[in-house]
Amino acid sequence: MILSRKNLALIRSRPELTMPDQNVFSLPEKVLQFGTGVLLRGLPDYFIDKANRQNIFNGRIIVVKSTAAHGADAFSQQDGLYTICIRGIENGQSLKEDIINSSVSRVLYALSHWQEVLDCASDRNLQVILSNTTEVGIALDKDDQIDASPPRSFPGKLLAFLYKRYCAFNGDAGAGMVIIPTELIPGNGEKLLAIVEQLANINKLEHQFIEWLKKSNWFCNSLVDRIVPGKPPQAMQAKTEQENGYEDELMIMSEVYRLWAIETSEPKVIDILSFSKADSGVVIAGDIEVYRELKLRLLNGAHTFSCGLAHLAGFATVKEAMDDAAFSIFINKLMMEEIAPAITSDAISLNDATSFAAKVLDRFRNPYIEHQWLSITMQYSSKIKTRTLPIIQNFLQRFHSVPECISIGLAAHLLFMRCEEDVDGKFYGELNGIKYVVNDDNAAVYADKWKAADTSGGLVRSIFSDQSLWGQDLSQHGDLLNAITTKLQELSDKGATIAIGKYAQPAKPAEII
Repeated sequence: MILSRKNLALIRSRPELTMPDQNVFSLPEKVLQFGTGVLLRGLPDYFIDKANRQNIFNGRIIVVKSTAAHGADAFSQQDGLYTICIRGIENGQSLKEDIINSSVSRVLYALSHWQEVLDCASDRNLQVILSNTTEVGIALDKDDQIDASPPRSFPGKLLAFLYKRYCAFNGDAGAGMVIIPTELIPGNGEKLLAIVEQLANINKLEHQFIEWLKKSNWFCNSLVDRIVPGKPPQAMQAKTEQENGYEDELMIMSEVYRLWAIETSEPKVIDILSFSKADSGVVIAGDIEVYRELKLRLLNGAHTFSCGLAHLAGFATVKEAMDDAAFSIFINKLMMEEIAPAITSDAISLNDATSFAAKVLDRFRNPYIEHQWLSITMQYSSKIKTRTLPIIQNFLQRFHSVPECISIGLAAHLLFMRCEEDVDGKFYGELNGIKYVVNDDNAAVYADKWKAADTSGGLVRSIFSDQSLWGQDLSQHGDLLNAITTKLQELSDKGATIAIGKYAQPAKPAEII
């Protein structure tokens, strides 16, 4: 039996399974969401579903999917229903809960249903727009046209929708939307607004609309923090489906920890985002920088510094790597002795940073989560740029020494990105005779630089001096480049396991000079 609205009545009730009330299906659509990824379904949609069950928000989500529809997919077959399996430790206690999420009203496909997406702009009930299009999704495409069906970029699609809404309500200020991007970019809301405004000018939209765009809509910076690996392991999914009595192709798994920080002080916005009252994991504050910095650098930064190295060492999942004594020491040293001291500020004390790091390490050790390292390497180069460059630069400026764990993480990044294009147009690296996909927009750049490099040092300098990759020339840090070169050679000659053991030796924290 497949999970669907019709079959809900046939699912037997059990304490570990939270089921939706039939009343939820009559709630109005209040949210337009760009993206069907597991992060959106495991965090914002989780909060909205929880609020609906508490009679707080009382609104459902229209999801816009970027890929084309091929027949009846799982979203249509399951009426948007999916199970989120929450597993982990909370307040020292093991927690296991399955929730049938009923927040999604329908899924529209941008390529084939774009007019239906635009028709939603006329719905006064719609109040919120969410997105998660990865870090590369919030970017300006100067050639994007809003009258295309659909526009190519996410900002183009958003602009087209907002312009349609402006026209539908004759510029009524009360028809403005709360727009919350969840892409992991500092100031994501502000940057999205700037891009949309620039694109509006490129498309020669009228001045009155641009004023409405800026004054009647709220683009909120936000931060999301929850490990949502995606589908449970096959054995766990089979057991869960047997226990719950239904099949669920959309089933996802998440840790217990959850945080969605939304930056606003506007009373009207706070009132619209009433789902925040349903769970303490939603934080609405006038400044969310502290939350962003801790999460971005200590959780995402540690992931980014470690993912290539872990893969090269043969670890498939974060949990598997954390179960290895040497890797556990390595990542502890990376976070406590290199990242934490590099991110302290007037707002973040060293104690704040190390306390947060300790929580992150516990989350990495969650016995229920099998977070794939290869999934973390997606858009690896852009993650190095957005998540780790400030850490590297702060460390070098403050301590005038080379961070050992960070430099081997960067060397592993280069080795992981050694790839070639195959006949299918994708880029592949190779480890012990087994190919892996390098899912990165800059894969061709790395492939060319590897082919052209005569020496390890030449490769390192070529990549880290490339301003098109980093927005700056990083080759001025000679000691760092020398350390990366040495470690790249060690990884190539001796393998990642030996290298991890060498650098996984506890050391004293760096001292500011």
